[in-house]
Amino acid sequence: MSREQSRRTVDHRRIVITGVGLVAPGAASLAEFRSNLLAGTSGITTLDLRYMGVHPAGVCTFAETRYRKKRENSRGTRAGCIGVYCANEALRDAAIDFSEYDRAATGVYIGLTEHGTVETENEVFNIGQYGNDVDYWTHHHNPRTVLNNPAGEITLNLGLTGPHYAIGAACAAGNAALIQGVQMLRLGEVDLALCGGLSECVGSFGIFASFRAQGALAEHPDPTRASRPFDRDRNGIVISEGGCVFTLERLDRALARGARILGEITGYAMNSDARDVVLPYGPRQRECMELALRRADLTPADITIVNTHATGTRQGDVEECRALRETFAACPATWINNTKSSIGHAMGAAGVLELAGNLPSFTDNLVHPTINLDHLDPDCALPGLVAREPREVERVDAILNNSFGMLGINSVVVVERFVAN
Repeated sequence: MSREQSRRTVDHRRIVITGVGLVAPGAASLAEFRSNLLAGTSGITTLDLRYMGVHPAGVCTFAETRYRKKRENSRGTRAGCIGVYCANEALRDAAIDFSEYDRAATGVYIGLTEHGTVETENEVFNIGQYGNDVDYWTHHHNPRTVLNNPAGEITLNLGLTGPHYAIGAACAAGNAALIQGVQMLRLGEVDLALCGGLSECVGSFGIFASFRAQGALAEHPDPTRASRPFDRDRNGIVISEGGCVFTLERLDRALARGARILGEITGYAMNSDARDVVLPYGPRQRECMELALRRADLTPADITIVNTHATGTRQGDVEECRALRETFAACPATWINNTKSSIGHAMGAAGVLELAGNLPSFTDNLVHPTINLDHLDPDCALPGLVAREPREVERVDAILNNSFGMLGINSVVVVERFVAN
């Protein structure tokens, strides 16, 4: 039985993306985000941090009261605010009004690198202004800081009574949440899934301070040039906030309601380095990519675009590039790019934001460029690396999206152009 014939018999197991809602530095919609990426426009500005001063950072601007009131935002969290916006935008983009889906059979799966850090730091600072009198500690603290808070805020806003929870997977969390949604749909646990990742980390001076202590916090006189993956002069990560939520459906249900299909998730994988709490390991990353390809029934040469995880750290970029060279060395029609060069590192939102930024390539046949690459590090030289200007290709058939995180967690998602059989 051919791959196409096999697919026709299992449409209920085929999972497709039908909607995207996002917030990124410099963009509050997929169209705006894509336009910035193709133009090589950086979304990085500066942030004056408590105790630390001014640093490059990715800060998001969007209509925060479009889907809930200012009072609700003040009672909730920044991550919840971003999540509510993205989830509503994803449903709107997918044209879902719950006339065809049950809110009790809708799952919300949100990837987070961290949560509660911002709220705790702010509360400790606030009571410090009152002699550390805990009577000034807010009663909202506990519901704000539980790990499921952002996913829960989405269900409260939309009246969704199906399952919701957070996926903690460091900077691989966005991809991990997407994988979770695919699995729950295939198992029949839910009929509709809202999956994605969120980051509010620019509100935490501790995250900036920790990366600086590790020698991994990017600095540059021009903030728009601070995020420089693969560049010889790179000096670390630009920390960003952001969020992206996808609407996932089983193919048969999507086709029945005449949905516009943005892509089909055909492969995924996760594994662990089991070597170091911080330092990445290319051989495990290569194994993760190979497993995702096998599950998608693809070869490396079938991939048109590889979106890299590279963050601008010295060893991290080199390890991933080594894995990519070993995997895609004999693939002259495979193109490689990096999204963090334009928006910085959005932590738990990184994987899904970067996938979203590449999804329109299925229709416009353009590979967005890696920017700020003035002097390529020889150890980061890659076949097919797209830099400075977009590359037009004849056709984009498949995207492989890398997302890796601390404690050695790796995730890879493969999305293919949807082809009706």
